[in-house]
Amino acid sequence: MALVAAALSSANPAVAQCATGVPDDRTIVTCTIVIESGRESDHNLAIDFAIRANAYRARGELYRAIADYDETIRLNPTDANALKNRGNVYFERKDYDHAIADYDAAIRLDPKFAFAFNNRGNAYKAKGDLNRAIADYDAAIRLDPNGAFSFNGRGTAYQAKGDFDRAIADYSLALRLDPKYSEAFNNRGYAYLLKGDFARAIADCDEAVRLDPTLATAFNTRGSAFHAIGDVDRAIANYDEAIRLDPKYVKAFDNRGYAYLVKDDFDRTITDSSEAIRLDSGDAAAFKNRGYAYLLKLNPDRAVADFNDSIQLDPNDAVAFNGRGGAYYAMRDLDHAIADYDAAIRLDPNYAAALYWRGKVKQLKGDNSGGDADITAAKKIDPKIGS
Repeated sequence: MALVAAALSSANPAVAQCATGVPDDRTIVTCTIVIESGRESDHNLAIDFAIRANAYRARGELYRAIADYDETIRLNPTDANALKNRGNVYFERKDYDHAIADYDAAIRLDPKFAFAFNNRGNAYKAKGDLNRAIADYDAAIRLDPNGAFSFNGRGTAYQAKGDFDRAIADYSLALRLDPKYSEAFNNRGYAYLLKGDFARAIADCDEAVRLDPTLATAFNTRGSAFHAIGDVDRAIANYDEAIRLDPKYVKAFDNRGYAYLVKDDFDRTITDSSEAIRLDSGDAAAFKNRGYAYLLKLNPDRAVADFNDSIQLDPNDAVAFNGRGGAYYAMRDLDHAIADYDAAIRLDPNYAAALYWRGKVKQLKGDNSGGDADITAAKKIDPKIGS
């Protein structure tokens, strides 16, 4: 209590520091002193809790941030901004249902709250409810036509739906409103990448990293574009930078591991894939890449184990079934090999490699006509296969 009394004397320096709202450790200390002093009105106390919550959030102490927003909302149940901010913290915790509930409440209090509509759109998008996300971005844009972030958000939703042209149109609108929006440049670059326009993808990523040299996602996207045009070494250099900037960037490890696979550097593929799996045990791509590396290192048993995990995580990946078929073929388990090639072809009827190798297995089993038919079909799709 002596500390509190001292802090609140001499023109209340603690109050002054807390009131700055700067989200740092000093603000947490001084706001705590003010909150525990017992001298604040409910109105001011609600503000003090909100300021400390912002500081806790900046430090990554999300549970404490939520507890303080709880107090702010208890003291002032009509504070739409506090509800929106608590929703943001739930979003950061990937608790999208609670986030949406808070955004709902904020919008009920303020039906013209563009930020709440935008952020609810983000939460619906994270849940995979892309139509609701787009509807919320539409509302945010209607309320604030100058909000570049809402155009960017809607672009990502259209991109997730596979509508790359509408995504690019929204990213372009975002950039017209904010020409220094590095994330929108990266997102548009990624949309161009998915459309196969690799030159534009690289150009947009160049601009993104010029504006923000710490944007790891832009290096990763640019790496994928370089890989797509066959410049695997420049791809790896970009993945290197993405990982240097964000050592927990799972997708960059996946992509670099695959690039090493293309270069026949199987040990590095295994190293990168293993790190991706350590960071995210649900990363199907990493198990698949590592499975191919083990297969090509002539270790089919370990390959099968990795392909099993990959397929369990993503049962719609034809490439993983093809890989496991190859591992069973190497083990001369021909029936299991054919079953996996069948699955790969069922998922992708134009999968030339799966058709070709199923044909080879059929020939080994004595089904020459069936094998010849598969190999012929494969060569119609890819005339170079098997040569």
